[in-house]
Amino acid sequence: MPLSASEFEAVRLSILVASTAVAASLPFGIALGWLLARKKFWGKSILETVLSLPLVVPPVVTGYLLLLTFGRNGWLGSWLERWFGLQFVFDWKGAALASAIIAFPLMVRAIRLAFANVDPRLERASRTLGAGWLDTFVTVTLPLARPGLIAGCVLAFARSVGEFGATIMIAGNIPGETRTIPLYIYNLLESPGGIAQSYRLVIVSIVIAAAALMAGEALERRGHAGV
Repeated sequence: MPLSASEFEAVRLSILVASTAVAASLPFGIALGWLLARKKFWGKSILETVLSLPLVVPPVVTGYLLLLTFGRNGWLGSWLERWFGLQFVFDWKGAALASAIIAFPLMVRAIRLAFANVDPRLERASRTLGAGWLDTFVTVTLPLARPGLIAGCVLAFARSVGEFGATIMIAGNIPGETRTIPLYIYNLLESPGGIAQSYRLVIVSIVIAAAALMAGEALERRGHAGV
C-alpha cells in the first residue's frame, strides 16, 4: 500500500532533518577530525571524551541538556532568537540540532581515521612545490581523505534518520512539524492497531538506511578509483 499523506510527511521531515544535520555538522567534523588526527595538545583526551559522550549518554539526557541550552530561556537559545530569530524548541530545526549532536561522534571518528591514514609525505611534497597550507589541504589532504569523509556523512545521516530520544525532548512530536519516522512509529504504537499500521514506515526506514549505505559505498569506490 502507498504511504498516506501524514506518513509521507514524516519521511520528508526525516530526510530534511538528517540532511540538515549532516550539512551543518560536516565543517566542524572536518576541523575536529583533522585536529585530533594531526595535533597533540593539552586536554586532547578530555576533548575526545566530550565528543564521545553522545554515544554513551542516554539520548533523553542529551535532549534535556539541549533544551536547557537552546530553549527560549536558555543562555544560547534566547540569544539566537533575539538576534537571529532562530527557534529550536518545537521546531524541525531543533530536531536537526538533536540529530547532529547525537550523530556527530560517528562522523568525527570516521573523518579522524581518514586524516590519520593520509601520508604526510605527500602533503610535505605539495608544500615544497610552493603550495600553501590551505591549497595543500584542499587539493591533497581532502581528496585523499574523501572515502572517510563520505563514510562519516553516511553514518551520520543514517543515525540521524533513526534519532528519537533527544529529538522528542527538544522538538516534541508535532504532526507535520517535528514528527519524523521514529516519532511517527512511536505514536502509532501508542494507538490501538498501531502495530499493524507501522509496518510501512518500518520498511521505509530500512530502505532509506540501506540506500544511504549503498550510495556511500558507491561514492567511496568512485573516490578510490579517482585517486
